[in-house]
Amino acid sequence: MTLFYRWFRLVMSTVIRLFFKVEPAVDPTNALSLTGPVMFVGNHPNGLVDPGLIFMLANRHVTFLSKQPLFKIPLLGMILRGLDALPVYRKQDSADTAKNEGTLTAAAQALIDGRAITIFPEGKSHSEPQLAELKTGCARIALDAFSKGAAVNIVPVGLTYEAKDLFRSAVNIEVGAPIPVARFGTAAGADDAEAVRKLTDAVADALRAVTLNLEKWDDLPILETAETLYALHSGSTAEKDLERSRAFAKGVSMLRQEQPERFDALKQKLSSFRERLDLLKLTPQNLKVEYAPATVAWFVVRNVLWLLTFPLFLVGMAVFFIPFWIPLGFAIASKADHDTQSTIKLLTAMVLGPFYWALLTILAAVFSGPLLAGITFLVVPPLALFTREFYERRTAALVNARTFLVLLSRQKLKARLVAEGDQLASEIVSVAEELRPRISAPAA
Repeated sequence: MTLFYRWFRLVMSTVIRLFFKVEPAVDPTNALSLTGPVMFVGNHPNGLVDPGLIFMLANRHVTFLSKQPLFKIPLLGMILRGLDALPVYRKQDSADTAKNEGTLTAAAQALIDGRAITIFPEGKSHSEPQLAELKTGCARIALDAFSKGAAVNIVPVGLTYEAKDLFRSAVNIEVGAPIPVARFGTAAGADDAEAVRKLTDAVADALRAVTLNLEKWDDLPILETAETLYALHSGSTAEKDLERSRAFAKGVSMLRQEQPERFDALKQKLSSFRERLDLLKLTPQNLKVEYAPATVAWFVVRNVLWLLTFPLFLVGMAVFFIPFWIPLGFAIASKADHDTQSTIKLLTAMVLGPFYWALLTILAAVFSGPLLAGITFLVVPPLALFTREFYERRTAALVNARTFLVLLSRQKLKARLVAEGDQLASEIVSVAEELRPRISAPAA
């Protein structure tokens, strides 16, 4: 890796982890550490954040394919060229698509040289709840490199965002088993239309296996509620489980198509149950919580101790109020679409953060001398992290306290909701057992 690549990877990783709660990648075959010619392919729901995640997680230098207009943006274009990214010319950008032949050749040559490349074969970032039709470029590149002696593996990477444009929302990464291009390769390479089609289909199937595909976004809250009730009823973990979520998504689609009346009736019950929980700001998990006196006492003591640091939190809020709101304001002012809002926020923060840090240090030096400047330089990063940590933890504590008080003061309501939840869970288990033979069983 070049020095610039290492430096930018460190900066990008830090910014992404500050913005998102990046869950540990699910990589059962250790595909992210593959050596030799590798093509990482992913679904594309979130602009430049998607390649940033692969950039962060891959344990080697990765060459990216990016749409050509990004290279024209002054700072971003410089970064892309510094990372040896390759431009993709798209018809929707009014670009000369004939130039893509040079890009495809360069990408194939990178694989022939034993390097790793990343491509998003949907061809665009989008907010649809399911995988878009794949372009054939990834298959053509891989087959071209294979026909010239490269033992290429294609690694599918599934990216699932909790709320892709919101600060500190979760993102889950699941990595599928590598696809050896040798299974599809011929001497004709990229000119073999049948091999291109079969490999593209195989990549699409592999990406569907590591992503959550829904027919409608309206199904997501219903699916989440049903999955949680199922998990609580069966005694398995109620935490996010990607394999179980995909199984439920398949079940939702199957039930809607085969038994629409039954689906509509169950959906209405789940929607009504979810709406009442939302009004009380509760989750199905809250209904199963039993509050032990010792647990409540420790919660109170812990949060009282945290309140002793409240003055420091106020200082942090005052110091970082401007840099906190500027990225959001910039995203709004630029009228960014939903798919690029977090990209703009991240890039703005990457530029603004070091500048603001330097500005505070310089101001301290001008008004108070080098000693305070040195202290400011050392204190600003930990103060920023503390402020964020305090805000997140105390916000969560307030939610937990409110839940405790609501459930404590409304025991009869809680009992009715528990009974309704148990009845719904039994119905969901019945449907799951009925459909289980034809879909992957929900993970325990």
